[in-house]
Amino acid sequence: MAAYGRPTLRDLFDESPTPHIAHPPRSHHRDFYLATDGSFRPHAGETTEYGGGLGVVIETFDGERVTRLSVPDTAPDNNVAEYRALHLGLDVLAARAPRDARIGLLIDHDQLAGNVNAEVLATHGSVYDPPHAVTVPRRTGLHWRGIQARLNGFAEVRAARISGDRNPAHPLANAPDQYAHVNGEPDRCVLPRTTTTDDRVPPPSRSERGEASD
Repeated sequence: MAAYGRPTLRDLFDESPTPHIAHPPRSHHRDFYLATDGSFRPHAGETTEYGGGLGVVIETFDGERVTRLSVPDTAPDNNVAEYRALHLGLDVLAARAPRDARIGLLIDHDQLAGNVNAEVLATHGSVYDPPHAVTVPRRTGLHWRGIQARLNGFAEVRAARISGDRNPAHPLANAPDQYAHVNGEPDRCVLPRTTTTDDRVPPPSRSERGEASD
């Protein structure tokens, strides 16, 4: 369960808006929650190389932590870093969660959260046209295509927009040198003790963990 005093990702998701998608109470309940964040620094130490990091936190419905990651990254700007972080988190989650899982994403980037929900509306049988055209940063490369593929690999996905100061992935992304130890935490493939409101029980998680994308 979540540590005392630390809100679970479910709590944060329940309290946050989901751009372009109505957010009635029963729809809040997800099987897994994923928070991601990406950071960018124009200079790394004494070099002129880009610097920064990617942070990932995954929890189950009942607040059980699945994994955390804090890895250095060299994105060309902050926008691209956010897309890379989400791609990484979805890759890791896809190796842990069953395909019929309902996923809640917590993202502190307005455009990315909106793009995710627009993509979900466009590809999951909505009778309505997407609420807005999806525009991704030019230097994102293939990361958006990877995100699209992962979104379509789950039964249901919804993105909530949270503030950066409440995003538990934020410190992991901004100080990968200080949080590198979280990458050595034991891997867990756990299922929620209490699943979604219709009491579905997902099948066992796949045992093999896929490689995260660059």
